[in-house]
Amino acid sequence: MTKTTDTGESAQARFSHYAKPLVDEALAYAALDEPGADDFHKLRIALRRLRTLLWAWRPLLGREAAERERAFLKRSAAAAGGARDWDIAIELLGDARRKDASLAGEPLSSERLEAARRDARQRAAATLAAADLKHALREMLHNVNLALNTSPDRTSVKRLARERVRDARRSLKKRMRHAEKAKRGEYASWHEVRKGAKKLRYLLEFFEPELKARDVDRLKALKKLQTRFGKLNDAVASEQLLAQHREVFADEAGAEAALAALRRASKRRRRAASKSLS
Repeated sequence: MTKTTDTGESAQARFSHYAKPLVDEALAYAALDEPGADDFHKLRIALRRLRTLLWAWRPLLGREAAERERAFLKRSAAAAGGARDWDIAIELLGDARRKDASLAGEPLSSERLEAARRDARQRAAATLAAADLKHALREMLHNVNLALNTSPDRTSVKRLARERVRDARRSLKKRMRHAEKAKRGEYASWHEVRKGAKKLRYLLEFFEPELKARDVDRLKALKKLQTRFGKLNDAVASEQLLAQHREVFADEAGAEAALAALRRASKRRRRAASKSLS
């Protein structure tokens, strides 16, 4: 990261402007007595956006400090995601039963599915309580601001924004090339495209006033790419989750039929996602 004596507002001073509202939002959802599916989802998004901010400011913070904080946010987001994954899987199963004739006569144990969802929410709430987000997030914000504001070097937020958006765009293009070359059964590189698209989208939304118009104009196409890859991820993750919890089905035949339907959904969604790679 190039240091500058630019007279514009410094990136060091601006971090809290972006981060504090996300910390407040995450804490509001974490403080709910009985968070629902949408609450866990919004908590996870807030934590992911905070992770993106730390990535953006990493050249000013140093890799070790930034990645330490990002690792904590990733673990907390994963806890919230564990509950959200069951919501998505149950929703996809319902769609499959309505659209896939092969599932029409297969029994599903709604009670077992609901029990699995309740257990996942309880585990997520317990994990987040143990993480003590209220103190951990505020301490993170304090420590990051202290490190940035005591640095003798100043970098303009405009320079930081444009350099990090450029870096994220290059990374996404590289991931997309890898996904194009991936073998039929390989999903990891496609998942990397999804993550890269999400990071770039968050950066464009954060830094829109600091960017050139042509950068912001790409946001619509990026959202379309992220949506397609997000739907693909939902199908793949749901298939994996339910394959690990076959006990939620009424019988083995029902489990096999449901998993086969989700595999077909994954193939359809992969074809749709592939259109965004060209």
